[in-house]
Amino acid sequence: MTIAIIDYRAGNLTSVQRALAHLGCESLITDDYDTIMGADKVIFPGVGAAASCMQALHETGCGRALADVAAAQIPLLGICVGMQLLFEHSEEDGGVDCLGLIPGSVRRFQPSDPSLKVPHMGWNPIQHDDDPLWLDVPETAAMYFVHSYYCQPAASVHSMATSDHGIPFCAGVRHGSIRAVQFHPEKSGPLGLQVLRNFINE
Repeated sequence: MTIAIIDYRAGNLTSVQRALAHLGCESLITDDYDTIMGADKVIFPGVGAAASCMQALHETGCGRALADVAAAQIPLLGICVGMQLLFEHSEEDGGVDCLGLIPGSVRRFQPSDPSLKVPHMGWNPIQHDDDPLWLDVPETAAMYFVHSYYCQPAASVHSMATSDHGIPFCAGVRHGSIRAVQFHPEKSGPLGLQVLRNFINE
């Protein structure tokens, strides 16, 4: 199996690759269109701001590759910013048009409770449905989050997991062959690795 990790100059790519290697799965960090389209599965991780990430996606051609991956129904897993950029629009950086592969928008946390800090950072339980991505992941499993913005799918049917930071928010989404999570599975211990294992094996 070939797994392509989208290389658009974002952070956190090598940590995802190391997690896959720990699971015995080889992967390539690449921005090459033919390599991405020839992969069995694609992972779209990242750490960064929406505007600079979208600029890099356009400059590297990875944005077009991701659109074609989705159109070809190649299994795609988005992680953190890689989840947010799959949506239509983000409030970050004064408003940014994103890839538009999932209907909905990305909004900034505005907690009314001053004890709730932004960014939302640390371990938080998720509540999930029966999607195959959650095989052997207990209900209310704790995962590791680092984010100031959250995804709001246009249709609730696309949400496959939620968490809470003053308000309930979408922690996992599905749309066609796309699965995406707001937390970092590569930093979430054995249960995070199980999520990656499930994506590999599905």
